[in-house]
Amino acid sequence: MTSAEMLRPGAEAVRSKGWLTANRYLIARRICQLAVLGIFLIGPWFGIWWVKGNLAASLTFGVLPLTDPYVLLQSFVAGHWPEMTAITGALIVAAFYALIGGRLYCSWVCPINPVTDAAGWLHRRLGLKKGWQPKRQTRLWILAMTLIVSAITGTIAWEFVNPVSMLHRGLIFGMGAAWAFVVAVFLFDVFVSRHGWCGHLCPVGAFYGLLNEQSLLRVSAANRKACDDCMDCFAVCPEPHVITPALRGKDGETPLILARDCTSCGRCLDVCARDVFHFTHRFNDRIAPGAASPANQTARPGSTGWVQQGDMS
Repeated sequence: MTSAEMLRPGAEAVRSKGWLTANRYLIARRICQLAVLGIFLIGPWFGIWWVKGNLAASLTFGVLPLTDPYVLLQSFVAGHWPEMTAITGALIVAAFYALIGGRLYCSWVCPINPVTDAAGWLHRRLGLKKGWQPKRQTRLWILAMTLIVSAITGTIAWEFVNPVSMLHRGLIFGMGAAWAFVVAVFLFDVFVSRHGWCGHLCPVGAFYGLLNEQSLLRVSAANRKACDDCMDCFAVCPEPHVITPALRGKDGETPLILARDCTSCGRCLDVCARDVFHFTHRFNDRIAPGAASPANQTARPGSTGWVQQGDMS
């Protein structure tokens, strides 16, 4: 393996753990995303109507209603009272994500996630700077604006520009103008703002982040004393600012990533050759024993070190 290849995020993990293990959560996410998308497409494509609808609202086997609570909230403020099945479906979805993890939607379900992940990969391969980085609160302001516009216009405003809906319609009805929104998201993340769409602008992610406040599933940097400062986790994380408190915490401070922005994508677990991270629950704040601290670890050649960590956010 050349020195250039070794500097790529996750290269050391691939060498030490093997390609499959070093990409296990990435592979699992792609399977999950394709499975969810496929369930919605086998109806219009093949006439197998296990699920009718889309990610905004659906009915499974004619029994189980599922409704995006963000869509339902827009409907409420627009002055439309939904049917009880839609309200029930929204409560089911909201309870699931509030319990397990709100932003699991972003990394394990949303079909735009592979698009933004591909853009992030290309951005790194081209060696581009992180570009324009609006404040992360921007997506909360956009979330609020969609509700205001919905109230003023009496429509579910976000659905007019929602790239998820555009992608879904494009796959069913063929290539068209709707795909321009998806391409725009890809180009934005490649050339304008690294991890910009999901990390700074998307109101859907902002909404599900609110459901992430007290969720059970968490990533822990329990083995943080083994960290060698390679910075691979920061390079691949779509929300790199969430890692710092857990990874750099002092003795007695929790190793859990408790920030609501964490998507639980598992990429930090994949690319870490020293197995610093693992999935756990929010009540497990144990730290693996060890005498070494991150500052005393020997960083691999080319490591940027903690002092430049802010440049990875």
